This record gives sequence, structure tokens and C-alpha cells, in this order.
Amino acid sequence: MADKSPFVVSADWLQERLGQPGLSILDASWYLPAQNRDAKAEYEAGHIPGAIFFDHEEMSDPDSSLPHTLLKADAFAAAVSSMGITNEDTIVVYDGPGMTTSPRVWWMFRTFGAKNVSILDGGFDNWKNAGRPVTDEVTKIAPSAFVPNFDAGKVASFTDMREIVESKSRQIADARSAGRFKGVDPEPRAGLRSGHMPGARSVPSSSLSENGYLKDINSLRQVFDDAGVDLSQPVVTSCGSGITAAVITLALESVGHKDNVLYDGSWSEWGGTKDTPVATGEA
Repeated sequence: MADKSPFVVSADWLQERLGQPGLSILDASWYLPAQNRDAKAEYEAGHIPGAIFFDHEEMSDPDSSLPHTLLKADAFAAAVSSMGITNEDTIVVYDGPGMTTSPRVWWMFRTFGAKNVSILDGGFDNWKNAGRPVTDEVTKIAPSAFVPNFDAGKVASFTDMREIVESKSRQIADARSAGRFKGVDPEPRAGLRSGHMPGARSVPSSSLSENGYLKDINSLRQVFDDAGVDLSQPVVTSCGSGITAAVITLALESVGHKDNVLYDGSWSEWGGTKDTPVATGEA
């Protein structure tokens, strides 16, 4: 059997552990308007027993003009403490389709110091279609204390990206669709130029999974190889607003790549700034 990522758990694994102390389950679904899905409404209609809804909008820095900016450490700690989550919990994150928005939350918790964080392979849609347990009951929460240990080395700033683009000190892996990367498809957010950062490689987040399941280790390595990403060199991941960049981060960590950072501002910041260099066409 092909080797799988150490950061994903199977539906069987999770179902066997439902209700166990120290297990925190998060529904981290989030959708673009064009997808016509309401993540909160779907959660309230049915979720994995014990799951808590993780609202990407509420869990973003309110002082930032950019979408989905990482919260400050104390604000993140206060928010997840109110969800009943501690640093010592076994945290399992899922989203609807699988491997779309859950890796962002996996990355956030790891960046703030949680050690045991996994993603449900296949997502909630596959869980539900398989007839596994689903409930609309409100999850009871006992407030706890999450103590953050922020790893600033996992986050790239706008200043960092200017230097990276100019010096080529890191490879840039872009998780947006090939059409958006090339500049032939419009950005879903108004006011953004089309194209990509000079020198970037196109690694669409959708290329890293199949039917919501993260590809096996050898297949992930092949995706990076096909995209021209050298796994022996440093990488920075990017996307539209910092969410699906984490799918690439997950894939990198899964194949043993450690020297990677995530550009939190992503294309919302770079493509929305007038004087940043932008390239179009193939990588």
C-alpha cells in the first residue's frame, strides 16, 4: 500500500475515537461565493459528533485590510480556548470536500504551537456519503486554556516576499488555479491584477488530492517534480488569501520538506499592490 501523509487520519480512525477525552474535532469548511455553499448552515444541519465550527472570517485579524490574515497569538489563544481546545489535545480538522480549507487550520494550530494536529482524509462529504455518524446537536464546550507558542519562522510577510522575489532566495509555489496563475482567468476578488509573482511555480491545490483524499507520498513528490519545485531547496507557499497555500504546505511537510513558509497576504496583497512586479503566462 502506498505511503500516506503522517498528518492525515482515516474516517475509520476518527470514528473509532469519537467521544474520547482529549479529542477536539473542528469543521473548518469555507467556500467562495461562486460555490453556493454556506459552511455555517451546513455545519448546523449536520456535522461529525463532537465537532466545533471553525469560522475562518471570525478567526482572522480584524485590524487587517486583507482577507483571512493570521490572528495575533493572544487573540488566537483566547478564541480556541473558548472552543475548549488545549495544546495537549488531539486535534482533527475537516472541511466539506476534503483538502481545501482544513489544511489552513492545521497550519494555524501548528504555527501557534499545537503538536498533535491532523486532517480528516476525504473530508465530511465522503464521511456523510459513507453513512458515518452525523448529528445536528449543539456540541457542548468546556472552556480551557490554550497556551500559544508562535513560530514566526513559518510566516512570510510582504517585506519578506519583496526580498524573495528579487533575490530568488526561495522557490514560490502558487496554489491558485492554472488559469489564475497564467493571468487568463480573472481573480475572484475585485481590484486585483491577474498573473503571478515572477519566478513562481504553479502547484494548484487541486492537483494534490483526489476526491478529497490527499495523494500518497510518491504522487505528491511527482506533482512537485512536474511543477519544477526542487524539494531540496527552500519554498514559500502562496494562493489567493492564504488558505489553499496551506494545502501545498501540508504536501511539503508530508514528503519531509521542512524549510517552508506561508505567505499570509498572498495574492490579495501582492496583486492588490500597484508597484509589485507581476508576470503572466506559464511558469
